[in-house]
Amino acid sequence: MNVQDRFVDVPGGELFVRSWTPAGAEDRAPMVLFHDSLGSVKLWRDFPEALARRLERPVIAYDRLGFGQSSPREGLPSQRFIEEEAEIYFPALREALGFTRFLLFGHSVGGAMAIIIATRFAGDCELVITEASQAFVEEHTLDGIRAAKAQFEKPGQMDKLARYHGDKARWVLEAWTGVWLDSSFHHWNLEPFLPQVHCPVLALHGDHDEFGTLEFPRRIAEGVQGPSAQGILENCGHVPHREQQPKVLETVAAFVTEHLAK
Repeated sequence: MNVQDRFVDVPGGELFVRSWTPAGAEDRAPMVLFHDSLGSVKLWRDFPEALARRLERPVIAYDRLGFGQSSPREGLPSQRFIEEEAEIYFPALREALGFTRFLLFGHSVGGAMAIIIATRFAGDCELVITEASQAFVEEHTLDGIRAAKAQFEKPGQMDKLARYHGDKARWVLEAWTGVWLDSSFHHWNLEPFLPQVHCPVLALHGDHDEFGTLEFPRRIAEGVQGPSAQGILENCGHVPHREQQPKVLETVAAFVTEHLAK
């Protein structure tokens, strides 16, 4: 397994990027990972390498601008931050790394980013996996964010976030809570984008997800135009790739094998 770290120039700074490439898989379309609202490359832990081995193809993960080892940002993200990832940052990443065709795996808000990227690059996106992704702003999601925000006010909690984001930790928390809890963001949803997705889509979701009900994967799977499926994981919360990694790897590999030739 060849593991490579690099920084990629994008508008506003640099993105930290890590790739895992199994021997002999250099020419295969990579799967690109999109982290959640508090996430980073490090927080994927061993999942990317396990995924690369299971799929026998490269896996790429990066810290969004303002997160992890990427450059800090000035001010909070705009309310179009999900669309902007598809419009600004992913195209720059793709050009810098030099790949054309790709697969996408997005966790939580990263799943929404993956869906929108699939609409903008329909000719080159081979397949999308969403995991615990939001499809609209649900009260259950807002309740979970409020509870998490309160939890981070307790002593020592911000230190845990700082392990992954350093002195950007407070910004990371406020970027999440500040945008999602703003009432003017509550109209956001994926409905305009789903009918534009024609590649295969698998919507993974835990039945005990603290940030979204099973209405999310249903909306995603039923809203896209290509082949789709829901993968509901029992007794699982918001981070299936950590809570039930073997099951996630098995389900993703089966879906990829079903819909894509090696």
